[in-house]
Amino acid sequence: MADKKRTEPDWQDIRVFLALGRYGSLSAAARALSTNHSTISRRLQSLEATLGEKLVERRPEGYVLTPAGTHALAAASDMEAAVHTLGRGSADGTPRGLVRVNAPPALSQGFLVGRLARLPLQHPGIDIDLATDLRSVSLERHVTDIAVRLGRPQDGDFIAKPLGLMAFGFYGTPTLCQRIEGGAEPVFVGFDEANAYLPEAVWLARHFPQARMVFRANNQVAQATAAGSGVGIALLPHYVGRTTPGLAPCKLDAAPPPREIMLLTRRQDRKDLPIRTVVEYLVEVFDDERALFSP
Repeated sequence: MADKKRTEPDWQDIRVFLALGRYGSLSAAARALSTNHSTISRRLQSLEATLGEKLVERRPEGYVLTPAGTHALAAASDMEAAVHTLGRGSADGTPRGLVRVNAPPALSQGFLVGRLARLPLQHPGIDIDLATDLRSVSLERHVTDIAVRLGRPQDGDFIAKPLGLMAFGFYGTPTLCQRIEGGAEPVFVGFDEANAYLPEAVWLARHFPQARMVFRANNQVAQATAAGSGVGIALLPHYVGRTTPGLAPCKLDAAPPPREIMLLTRRQDRKDLPIRTVVEYLVEVFDDERALFSP
């Protein structure tokens, strides 16, 4: 007797589709699931055949969700969240499970790593995955559970909590700052060309268009380290400049306006105990350290 056509999606097919939808390429999905390209492709074809819809399109920049794929990804993410919820708490209300956090690299390396690493000591059932990508990873695709962003989100069904303001200033070695404050022409440490679009890089180029950029790096923690050598002064968030040994504030006439720090979560996760525990911890940490970020 011929096999009947399957009408219910296979959970393994759904897992593969979730990975492909989140990461956008066969290679990244295969790495995330510790499998190979052919398995990813075969599972995707199986799910599309079961649902009778095309879920992704292959484009030069990677795999892009179709409208049907976007709908399916949301439903599959809800299924995954429901499965995870089964193991994310105990009878005594103890939070358990992995919580993924994404934040910009300087904020992660210069502030969050040490503080978030203390959380599993307070809540032994919680595991933390901190992604420090400069490019924001997706809440919608469930690549992360909590996102710390600079600036308010323009769209998306998120819960957004303000964490405070991030103010900026110029920092360098005391000797170099004294020379510049005495009238010497400033030379700068700043962002590399790939990140010249960032607001602080744009502001610096606009206000000091003729100045020499003597050293470039892709994040502000690295820039602070370079400035500590005396090679130039760096425009840094105060939380980096104030905590980097060997740096002192340099008095220049202007600084860019502060940027708002926001914490974003998916609305559907508002009752998830591990996520809520990490959110409450982060809100408390930023509130306690508000003076570190202020002008």
